[in-house]
Amino acid sequence: MTALTLSSSSAAGLRADAVVVGVAKGPKGRPVPAPGAEAVDEAFGGKLGAVLEALGASGGEGEVTKLPAPDGLKASLVVAVGLGAVPEKGAAYDTEALRRAAGSAARALAGTKKAAFALPLDVADDTAAVAEGALLGAYAFNSYRDGGTAGTDNAGDGKGAGGAKGGKAGKNKANGAGAKAPLAEIALVGGKRDKAHRAAAERATVLAAEVNRARDLVNTPSNDLDPTGFAAAAQQAGKEHGFKVAVTDEKALAKGGFGGLLGVGQGSQTPPRLVRLEHRHPKAKQTIALVGKGITYDSGGISLKPAGHNETMKCDMSGAAAVLAAVAAAARLELPVNVTGWLALAENMPSGSATRPGDVLRMYSGKTVEVLNTDAEGRLVLADALTKASEEKPDYMVDVATLTGAMVLALGNRTFGIMANDDAFRTRIHVLAEAAGEQSWPMPMPPELKKGMESPIADIANMGERMGSGLVAGLFLEEFVGDGITWAHLDIAGPAFNTSGPFGYTPKGGTGSAVRTLVAIAEQAAHGDLA
Repeated sequence: MTALTLSSSSAAGLRADAVVVGVAKGPKGRPVPAPGAEAVDEAFGGKLGAVLEALGASGGEGEVTKLPAPDGLKASLVVAVGLGAVPEKGAAYDTEALRRAAGSAARALAGTKKAAFALPLDVADDTAAVAEGALLGAYAFNSYRDGGTAGTDNAGDGKGAGGAKGGKAGKNKANGAGAKAPLAEIALVGGKRDKAHRAAAERATVLAAEVNRARDLVNTPSNDLDPTGFAAAAQQAGKEHGFKVAVTDEKALAKGGFGGLLGVGQGSQTPPRLVRLEHRHPKAKQTIALVGKGITYDSGGISLKPAGHNETMKCDMSGAAAVLAAVAAAARLELPVNVTGWLALAENMPSGSATRPGDVLRMYSGKTVEVLNTDAEGRLVLADALTKASEEKPDYMVDVATLTGAMVLALGNRTFGIMANDDAFRTRIHVLAEAAGEQSWPMPMPPELKKGMESPIADIANMGERMGSGLVAGLFLEEFVGDGITWAHLDIAGPAFNTSGPFGYTPKGGTGSAVRTLVAIAEQAAHGDLA
């Protein structure tokens, strides 16, 4: 993973390949150098803004302008990144704008060894935002490029996310030649180096490493990351960072009556797994349970997905990846809260042994479910995991899943939906997600939609009304949440996998969606003020 340091050197005096400065959109749309750029502006004779304007820069968010460094700077390249409008007098730059700007700069500097980031770093929150954005923007998944091997080193642990099979990258030069390595080293200059700023940088380093772990897992092809391989990756992470990992195999799942997991996974040659993660702290006063959907490949089963919808279905385990990363982050940050993570892992395939539409499954809870559509499988594996997690009576429970296309239709590709059995808890998660830089929106749970899931032969059907089907999925999951447990459901189907071009600190492919929100939830629980 890219290295990060806090440097006492100035932007002009640090030996680096490039120096990154912020530029804001000033009056009449003219670019104005932001705080931190003073030394660079001085090297341009006080005319950095004018030079950037001549090059067509405006200071708008996401804008990146490269120019040769003048005499007076030890770096040979200046990279100006847009921060948006100049804040009103006395106001600070928005932390998300700083995060995205740093990410854009880091992406633009792929293939570079070292860059000095001279962005506004007045307070510790600024340092956290710039560090996080730069480290996330520097991400690259090159495992399957020419000469690579499965499993990358973005998680900062030297192990990567390759599955148990240890697949190898292809040697097709047309497919991978010329891929640039990510920016190797980031130095934050111009800020303070006190305890608060150092702690902010350290947290950002851990957080980015774990988001990148989730990205690696999501990007790994299904032939190298099946349920058994995912379970092995979780065990490896537990050994490295000191949290417990217990794996329930197919024999134990059958003995325990986990009909949802077994029903979804029975069409695949690779059996399902239920993985329990546990971070415990002696000073913890609260316990949270995180439950992740881990469909390592989703063909739709017998209810096969239409052409054009299969190619990215390796990402259907993004919820489980987020849970694993969040538990690892809690352990690495030594958060004084007890966190359990539940990874509901299966592969949904069509075969002679696959569950058929019309079959009835007996879930771990004892309820029976009529399977009307085998492509509504995520709620089935989550139901078993939610029931099992509820037995431990956590104070709070949050599930994360790429669950419904309906949520994408409702909220688009960058925003996840939040449903909950407690309005205050739903609002709290929304606030935490937005502060963490993850777009989200509270969604309702209309009770009238439950009627559509009535079955003539089972306790409940896995499908309901088509209109509002994203909400129906949440109502289905609620049926398997233990009594008295405050619960929320995050449907990350939109932002979990970016099929368009990269932007800000978000790469193409796996994004690591919800990791930062889950960590923020754990941190709030550690402070005892989650509700």
